[in-house]
Amino acid sequence: MDPRTPCLVGAAQLTVRDQPGPEPLLLWETVARQALAEARLGGARLDSVQIVYTDSWQYDDPVARLAERLGAAPRHRAYSRVGGTAPHLLIGEAAGRIAAGEMDAALVVGAEALATRRAYRKAGEHVTWSHPADPKPPYGWERGPHQAELAHELFLPVHTYAIMETARREGIAEERASRGELFAPFTEVAAVNPHAWHRAVLSSDELVTPGPGNRFVGWPYTKKTVAVMEVDQAAALVLVGTGLADRLGVPRDQRTYLRGWAYAEDTWEVAARPSLGSSVALGAAAGAAFSRAGLSLDDMVALDLYSCFAVALRMACDALKLDPLDRRGLTVTGGLPYAGGPASGYVLHSTATMAGVLRDGGHGLVSGVGMHLTKHAYAVWSSVPGGTRGTAEPVHTAPPVPIVPVHEGAATVAGYTVAHERDGSPSKGLLVVDLPEGGRAHAWVRQADLLADAMDRQLVGQAVRLTTDGKVNTAVW
Repeated sequence: MDPRTPCLVGAAQLTVRDQPGPEPLLLWETVARQALAEARLGGARLDSVQIVYTDSWQYDDPVARLAERLGAAPRHRAYSRVGGTAPHLLIGEAAGRIAAGEMDAALVVGAEALATRRAYRKAGEHVTWSHPADPKPPYGWERGPHQAELAHELFLPVHTYAIMETARREGIAEERASRGELFAPFTEVAAVNPHAWHRAVLSSDELVTPGPGNRFVGWPYTKKTVAVMEVDQAAALVLVGTGLADRLGVPRDQRTYLRGWAYAEDTWEVAARPSLGSSVALGAAAGAAFSRAGLSLDDMVALDLYSCFAVALRMACDALKLDPLDRRGLTVTGGLPYAGGPASGYVLHSTATMAGVLRDGGHGLVSGVGMHLTKHAYAVWSSVPGGTRGTAEPVHTAPPVPIVPVHEGAATVAGYTVAHERDGSPSKGLLVVDLPEGGRAHAWVRQADLLADAMDRQLVGQAVRLTTDGKVNTAVW
């Protein structure tokens, strides 16, 4: 075997259940040391330290602070942008550099302490963690929302994903029932995962029935069927070249190989997607990953599909031609709503868990989603080396549909959601509409009777009329 063949040899996960917990820097250090110990590697041997963006706290120089604690002096350093595909991109870059002979050992780590942030907030206290960035840098997304999205307050994933869900035109009762059936098995996996944030087995009805402990967060989604971000969780991965793994004496069954991976993008703005309810880019990423791995979906013994919202799973199953109730299951962790969705870092956890699964042999698929179902990454891991891995260059992009900021006149509903307050009451409808002359626009619905109507029947395809004040469009029917 080529001694430069990259393999994953160390993985660690940590879930802190008692708040207030440690700050992210300490969480990074804790899991990094655990992963390095499993890899039989000292911090001084690291050629690369890469950190997934943390929403919890902005440090002045996060990679340098962690490297100092680990006694490392890496010549390659990276701190990612925001997004659920960020771990995939860091892992892929590390594997590529190892394969090219540019480095021998890399650490990829991430952590969030958002549950602790919430605990401090509830107590009326401020977080005073170490090494704050001054001035605080801009938020780590690559592109901010479109002005029309900002004007209509359409930038929260719980709303954008719900709009894409309704665009699939499934009946309201049917969508609700199938969402419960989709996620109930996830709770069973989370219940036996020692690192999962929520470890209770819940029935389909418990997941989708709205109530005081399960309010609508963005109709039709209930709280128990969306990613839980306010967690204190951390994970770390160590990748090395096979030659170094041999010298370190890492057992063969502890090595997991990245056989193939790929990345693709849809349009950045939800309203600009050619199809609100499907994704060509998603299928392109998955297909390229399998092609590079020299394997197919049938070869996989385990799967972990990114599960921030039901529509992400449904689109993935459509693209993969996969039964949502496949006997292998769709997650090895319990997924983002139950195992935990630590902002941009979930894929570190799913990859670490998958590596453990594959120690018994076989191949596994791990996917990631970034922003508003914008970015897609697929990785095929294996107990057996092979494949050509891949690069971070997008394998597919789709031309956008023009967005019309303001519109007066006729339109047709393409997708929608109803935003709710924390007390469970509906506040406004958020629509994406098709315009007769082409293009799409956004609109609000404020009338109480129309909000009730929107939650009682499927409005996609409904003719509406927009009025505008020059900034915001309002819809009636």
